Amino acid sequence: MGVYLNPGNRGFQTILNGTYVDKTGLIDYVNQTINTPQKLTSFSRPRRFGKSFAAKMLCAYYDKSCDSRSLFEGLEISKKDSFDKYRNKYDVIYLDITWFISRSKNKGENVVLDIQTAVIRELRKSFVDCIDEKETFLPDALLAVSHTTGNQFIIIIDEWDALFREAKEDEELQKEYVQLLRGLFKGGTATDETIAAAYMTGILPIKKYGTESALTDFQEFTMVDPLNMSEYIGFTEQEVLQLCGQYQVPFDDIRQWYDGYQFENLESVYNPNSVIKAVRYKKVRNYWTQTETYESLKNYISMNFDGLRDSVLSMLAGKSVKVAISTFQNDITSFKNKDDVLTLLIHLGYLGYHAKEQKAFIPNQEVSDAFADAVKGDEWKDVGDLLQESENLLEATIRCDGEAVAEALEKVHDLNSSVLRYNNEAALSSAIMIAYYTARRIYKIVPEFPQGKGFADLAFLPRRGSDKPVMIVELKYDKDADSAIRQIHENRYDGDLKKYFGNLLLVGINYDKDAKGINAKRHSCVIEKI
Repeated sequence: MGVYLNPGNRGFQTILNGTYVDKTGLIDYVNQTINTPQKLTSFSRPRRFGKSFAAKMLCAYYDKSCDSRSLFEGLEISKKDSFDKYRNKYDVIYLDITWFISRSKNKGENVVLDIQTAVIRELRKSFVDCIDEKETFLPDALLAVSHTTGNQFIIIIDEWDALFREAKEDEELQKEYVQLLRGLFKGGTATDETIAAAYMTGILPIKKYGTESALTDFQEFTMVDPLNMSEYIGFTEQEVLQLCGQYQVPFDDIRQWYDGYQFENLESVYNPNSVIKAVRYKKVRNYWTQTETYESLKNYISMNFDGLRDSVLSMLAGKSVKVAISTFQNDITSFKNKDDVLTLLIHLGYLGYHAKEQKAFIPNQEVSDAFADAVKGDEWKDVGDLLQESENLLEATIRCDGEAVAEALEKVHDLNSSVLRYNNEAALSSAIMIAYYTARRIYKIVPEFPQGKGFADLAFLPRRGSDKPVMIVELKYDKDADSAIRQIHENRYDGDLKKYFGNLLLVGINYDKDAKGINAKRHSCVIEKI
């Protein structure tokens, strides 16, 4: 048992000692690829989404230096036909690229040489007289072992993309690293003889040069297209429900904060790290972004690309924005347009993505808070001030102070008229969604809410446990706020909202684009308590 060659099953044993959600079905997928043309797998997902857990699980299952049957008994993989066929049958090479970078000086300057030297050293100890004493190229060393002994290897690489993130400006080092990976995985007959399967995981998909992947033989599962493997990106809703029952934590609270990643074959995927902490500590809060500074998000959304600012503002208003993902080069330096930046944010987990609609969105409350913090800098001062003012707006609405609401809306509009563009009722609705940004912590805000004989422009529905009133908001453009209230009475609340009588606010807001003069009021508001 070594550090890089056959590291054993201790890592997975430690994982099982904690709160574990069974993801061993991933092993069955890898088993199906062994010694097939599909044997090279790359699975990228955001940090704190279980990448290292999966890598250690695979090590424990395949490593021939240990017996891991007892660790997997009762788990999903133990019920599969492939369980005994491949369990603990291979020599495993496990590489954590961040570990090598941390041991290297100057941001990994010699990391490619260090990787090969360390692994070859262990290979020589286990396979005596198989490797020439002058050999320094890892692919050739592995080939020599396989050619002599007939052994095949399963290679597992954790944080495969760390060099592209940590040494992002060192293109020569990146190319040297890619050449090593190509030597391992694009060796034709040599790779077939040496590699039974490979599994790489990281945050970024495999680096592209132009339109071509650097490692074309890998089957990739990513945040924009996980194919049929989306259940292994994070926790499914059923898994979260089971955890909430186990720890007696309200499911609705967990869903509000951590749900939101959506894929074609799975509508709800949760951040695993945050869910585990929330149920164990019985407290929902921003756990994920505590582990990283907001500076990175702030830097990305402040890039000077046409349309990027408007896209961020639209998503802050709860909308989805169109994203063209094809030009992204799968690194953090080669940005050509706003779409490249937004695609990176999808892979980093700051945005969700609708593949069919090709649209990005802010997935949940946890990430929304990260964006709110990221826009507090100088470049976003107007937006930061607007979000801060939204708290005053909400308080004024709840206490039924129509004059104060109108004044607050006037203020947030004047903070930056380019942020709140009013040219019709639809634009007014988006602007109001931003203006009431703070309300999302205690309300579910539903645009075009079906009620009675029509649709309310906005419905503010209190989240579980809140004593705040339901608010039905009707918007008018160049009319008057009283007519908005009349419209609600005439068409809307004779349905399910009757159960809220006594704790229901009808809010009519009008914007008069032609109001002129120092004392002219562009906004007016009438609030009625039912």
